[in-house]
Amino acid sequence: MVTKRQFLSLGCAAGLVSGSPSIWQAARAQSPDRPIKFIITNPPGGVPDTLARIVGRRLQERFGQTVVVENRPGANGGIAVNRMIGSPADGQTFLVTDGAILSINPQVYGKLPYDPKDVVAVALAQAPLFLAIHPKVPVDTIKEFIEYVRARPGQLNYGSSGVGSTHHISMEALKSAFKLNITHVPFKGAGESVSALLGGHVEALFSGYPALSGAAGTDRVKLLASNGAERSYQTPDLPAISEFIPGFEFAPRLGIYARAGTSAAVMQKIAAEANAIVNEPDVITQFAVVGIEPRGGGPEEFHRALKDEFERVGKVVKAAGIRLD
Repeated sequence: MVTKRQFLSLGCAAGLVSGSPSIWQAARAQSPDRPIKFIITNPPGGVPDTLARIVGRRLQERFGQTVVVENRPGANGGIAVNRMIGSPADGQTFLVTDGAILSINPQVYGKLPYDPKDVVAVALAQAPLFLAIHPKVPVDTIKEFIEYVRARPGQLNYGSSGVGSTHHISMEALKSAFKLNITHVPFKGAGESVSALLGGHVEALFSGYPALSGAAGTDRVKLLASNGAERSYQTPDLPAISEFIPGFEFAPRLGIYARAGTSAAVMQKIAAEANAIVNEPDVITQFAVVGIEPRGGGPEEFHRALKDEFERVGKVVKAAGIRLD
């Protein structure tokens, strides 16, 4: 298991891109001279895959180089991570996935198929999850939900996309904050867990907006709150749990990662271009369909965000005794 001290060294190469004028000037001049490859931890159609394809198309236009998207799911991201770190650190091969590979996996798995120190964060976005309940639960707000669960210890179930997933961690954080007794029922992916919720087999769960959007606003499901640091762009009228629990922030952080040892100038160049792309109005519209929200910053900001996430997750993992061996 990776400790807090060890995590502080993960992605330490991010410190090389601290924004000094000479490095920034070099970054602006540095562009890939060969095709770029994005390796994805998820199958085609998933949120990281969508992020990679949208950003990849725009990078291709900007750089005049082909951007190839390669899906390598499996082993909790390990196959894709190893594929990336097995490539030369020449700024041509990147990983696109969520922050779990650095913030969650090292704390819940006894042994990882990769070394987190080999992965460096480059640029990020996020995809918040939403606390959703079945209509048979007679509440309309998160405060009412907390009171309802408290009054029925052990009588309700919640679903997740699997043990150790951000969906699981988010609910365990909520349980810990309010001392709730609600039983975890893990499923194989968000699709199965949302189907269980809609069928009334579990009373609640956290899930991404795309999986819930078809049912949201109907009598099939109620959305109560989001798990980001602030309200979601997609549901501005829905509160963030952080409004009730200061510091509650578990929205999956999607990002571009490089192999340790990659040129600081190249990483800064990719980060700068990616940040410009994800803030274009039409890209924001495309992202909204799959629940992605752009977040600014480059390697340093991403690394700092993941370090903070690592610490928050660690507290939940310890309190809930989450372990996968």
